[in-house]
Amino acid sequence: MDIKEPDDIWLIKFYAPWCTFCKQLDPVWHDVASELKSLGSLVNVGKADATAHSGLAKEFKVRGYPAILMLKNDVKYNYMGPRTKDGFLDFADRVAGPLVRALTSPQLFQHAMSRHDVLFLYIGASSTLKGEYMSAAEELIVHTYFFSATRDVLPKAVSLPPLPAVAVFKDGTLFTYNKERDGELKAWINRERFLTYFKIDSYTLYAMGETGKLVALALVDETRPSEKGVDFHFGYMEGNAYVNGLVMGEVTMPALIVLNLSNDGYFLPLGVVETERHLLDFLDGCQGGNSVLQRKHTDSLCAPLVACFVVSFPLAIVSLLCFVCWKARLPVEEEEERSSEAPRGGQKIHIKPETVLGPARTEPLISGCEPRRRHC
Repeated sequence: MDIKEPDDIWLIKFYAPWCTFCKQLDPVWHDVASELKSLGSLVNVGKADATAHSGLAKEFKVRGYPAILMLKNDVKYNYMGPRTKDGFLDFADRVAGPLVRALTSPQLFQHAMSRHDVLFLYIGASSTLKGEYMSAAEELIVHTYFFSATRDVLPKAVSLPPLPAVAVFKDGTLFTYNKERDGELKAWINRERFLTYFKIDSYTLYAMGETGKLVALALVDETRPSEKGVDFHFGYMEGNAYVNGLVMGEVTMPALIVLNLSNDGYFLPLGVVETERHLLDFLDGCQGGNSVLQRKHTDSLCAPLVACFVVSFPLAIVSLLCFVCWKARLPVEEEEERSSEAPRGGQKIHIKPETVLGPARTEPLISGCEPRRRHC
């Protein structure tokens, strides 16, 4: 990889020669490079051996392989999505373009609505709010697109608060930002950038942990609709392998689970969720309500206890065996100590045959002589 100009935009893969996942990604990476080149993209695609260029990897804070990042205007953007061709191409298109894309006509607005399931839009003229919007876009462009428009671009049927305003279109609904209610704009955008209900993979689940919301997850064999709420992300996941790793157990499908990714906790209903009332009671209990239809597990507490048990149990067994051996040895040592003392007053002594060396044949010994044993 050779960056010739400071204005060049690079999509880079850091890899290690011994990394199996890096080798599996090579064909996909080649397809990405070919696709971007055929589209006339300004994005250059390269890769760097992190073991041979350790200084470069350290500069970009590469901690795992393969690591995907984009360099644009001396700013590094880390890619955290699925390792797929479509994921890489969407990331390259999103980050390489403008931070905020202007929608200058109703036609462009409708085109953007048809392409994006979640669409963030700043509406109005320049303001302090727009500065906050631009600042949020600079950091969160790795996750979602950002647009701006004037009021006349939107359909008249769209109801808006006094301008300027920030809105998100998703799930066929318009939600507007309110600072008093929603807090910091960047945090609000980070929470609202997910659909209310959609298919979740492990990468998306990891990203949801940064939003502060609980995740209500249905484990299914086939896609089914679910209830919607304000304080939850809703989604479904095919299979239960990933969740089994989280809960360190076997979750039978179909199942409903609520994850608190901020502390690695999770909630499972104690009974069968058959009605809307059952579901609402369960979700209310997850948020600290009065419902008792849930069981909470916190891995942040359980995991250390399990680890301590795994480590301490063998040590306890070894310690117990050592203690038993020591207790068994103590009478023998005391007997040997007594028998090794020189007898006084011409008294004759006899050594008992029950020793740790096995049955022994004994003889009377003369005072002042060391004991003598003969084994059979």
